[in-house]
Amino acid sequence: MDNANKKSADTGSSIDTTNPDALSSSVPVQDAPGTGGDQKKKGPKLSGPLRKYGHRFNIYLLFFLLVLVLAGAILVITALASRETKDPSAISTQDLSSDTLKQLSNSDATVGDPKQILNIQSNAVFAGKVLVRDTLEVAGQLRVGGPLSLPGITVSGQSNFDEMNVNKSLNIGGDASVQGQLNIRRNIAVSGGGTFGGPLTAPQISVSSLQLLGDLTLTRHITAGGPTPSRSVGNAVGGGGTASVSGSDTAGFVNINTGSSPSAGCFVTVNFATRFNATPRVLITPVGSDAGTITYYVNRSSTSFSICAATVPPANASFGFDYFVLN
Repeated sequence: MDNANKKSADTGSSIDTTNPDALSSSVPVQDAPGTGGDQKKKGPKLSGPLRKYGHRFNIYLLFFLLVLVLAGAILVITALASRETKDPSAISTQDLSSDTLKQLSNSDATVGDPKQILNIQSNAVFAGKVLVRDTLEVAGQLRVGGPLSLPGITVSGQSNFDEMNVNKSLNIGGDASVQGQLNIRRNIAVSGGGTFGGPLTAPQISVSSLQLLGDLTLTRHITAGGPTPSRSVGNAVGGGGTASVSGSDTAGFVNINTGSSPSAGCFVTVNFATRFNATPRVLITPVGSDAGTITYYVNRSSTSFSICAATVPPANASFGFDYFVLN
């Protein structure tokens, strides 16, 4: 103990020899033999609770770095996708500034290029003419306050016209439906068939051929028009007798005046102005008392018919026959 106190006295420090812990901590530890004096000393180690919190801090740091990497990857993928979906041929837009408007009002000027779009947010009024050299596309409604002059118009969809005047020709390649009244002031020519679901009213209808699939109802008179057929007088009229025809190929009247010494035979032959396709049906009605005493008959063909007497008719008599011809 004296030697220990002596050494402490030599070093200039006081050591409590009565405390063994102080003695062990204060006495320098000598290096183990054979380890070398230049060996690095190990740093201080963390205790149990500090070591646990240190591991947790490392895990949170790694998780935060992972979140940053994922966010960066999402941003890169989004930028690449937006760049791929962008149309390279898309037309860029250009706003019309007030300075540009002043430039346009003072002189002719070119604004932008064909790949740009001119956006006018407010209403625009053009006091002069507007020339569009390329296609005009209207996304909304087109309203024209005055007359609209077009060399040609093609309508692919449904169109409504309050009033439309066609000065020249109107060609409709497809079907046409007219819901209201159709007024045609001049001629109408239909090269194909025509179908009417309702009544057809016209002051005059001229057709080359008329075919009725149903009943024919007439509320007025029937007038058989056409040229007057020619006639040939037969020997049944006698000496000085005459015969005349008035009417048409369809209907008419034959007037007969017998002379002296008439004989049995034909009074007159009526020659049709237009030949029938087949031998028609000829209806004869005697007119006058003298005609009622005659035994008459008819000869007919596709070109003519004859009114004849089977017996000798009365001499110096005037009578007649009405005729009606149907094919």
